[in-house]
Amino acid sequence: MHLRPIHFVDAPFAYADGAVSRLAGGMQWFAAYEVSEGGAKRIVPLTELANLGPRAAQLHQRITAPRPPLVLGARTLRFDQPVVAGILNMTPDSFSDGGVHREDPAVATSAGMAMAGAGAGMIDVGGESTRPGAAPVWEQDEADRVVPVIERLAAAGALVSIDTRKALVMERALAAGAAIVNDVSALLWDKRALDVVVGASCPVIIMHSPDPEKGGHGSGGYRDVVTDVFDWLEARIDALTAAGLDRGKIIVDPGIGFGKSLQDNLALLNDLAIFHGLGCPIMLGASRKRLIGALSNEAPVGERLGGSVALALKGAAAGVQLLRVHDVAETVQALRVWRGMRDRALVG
Repeated sequence: MHLRPIHFVDAPFAYADGAVSRLAGGMQWFAAYEVSEGGAKRIVPLTELANLGPRAAQLHQRITAPRPPLVLGARTLRFDQPVVAGILNMTPDSFSDGGVHREDPAVATSAGMAMAGAGAGMIDVGGESTRPGAAPVWEQDEADRVVPVIERLAAAGALVSIDTRKALVMERALAAGAAIVNDVSALLWDKRALDVVVGASCPVIIMHSPDPEKGGHGSGGYRDVVTDVFDWLEARIDALTAAGLDRGKIIVDPGIGFGKSLQDNLALLNDLAIFHGLGCPIMLGASRKRLIGALSNEAPVGERLGGSVALALKGAAAGVQLLRVHDVAETVQALRVWRGMRDRALVG
């Protein structure tokens, strides 16, 4: 069984007790579930939830429970409203901005702090491209790319995550001041990665891909992409908690663009709210991705701002807590307008 929150409402006070619930302690309220079970789907109002059994009760508890903030040294990452994570690539070949900051850590640090100043709550630093066909990077070279920037950003007070699949890079980045690991392989690519994260007791972002041990861009072969991705992430959460990591330190990412067709990506975006059933904060990384070009006359990467902002707002409307983006200032402005409308709706 899977539950997707639907029938979102603007003014919860207009409904009887038990008729609406708050989504993950955030800014959205909903009145019903789309229930998927045995290949069939039906709509069930929250007032009839008790008739669905123990699995539904477990999912409902996960969906509605507030996500506790992460206290990371002097910084606190809250999940009661959408937070922007700015992308800072220290790579020569990333699909969007490869080579822009690679040669100069000071310039890269200035770019990262500019993102923070524009409203990014986190800076996600990466030293290896994960685009299809990208050449692998030796772990020492990757560490050398990111560590000087992380040291400077952390010293300046920014909250930094390290975007890597490699245990050595995780270790070096955490020692340099990074507070969160963001692994597109969900700690499966490097056999030491899980031990590093558990040993450091640091938060981790785990992303779905159909073949994380080989690079992440294989064919998915999905029966139902939404529930398949959900089940895969649920299994990874169970594996991480069994290894000793606190569930409250796990963030999930459905992996838009990784081993998914255009139709797969659209299905995931339309059903994002289902992933609250995992009981973890959600990250959405759709900024400048190929699906935007596919839907807009093959717009090149540098001309996908409008689509990127549209997808960020789609995520916010589904209760996504972290939005990983290239265009921080524009996304933050859009979210502030969205937040203003939500605030007004909640006071009637």
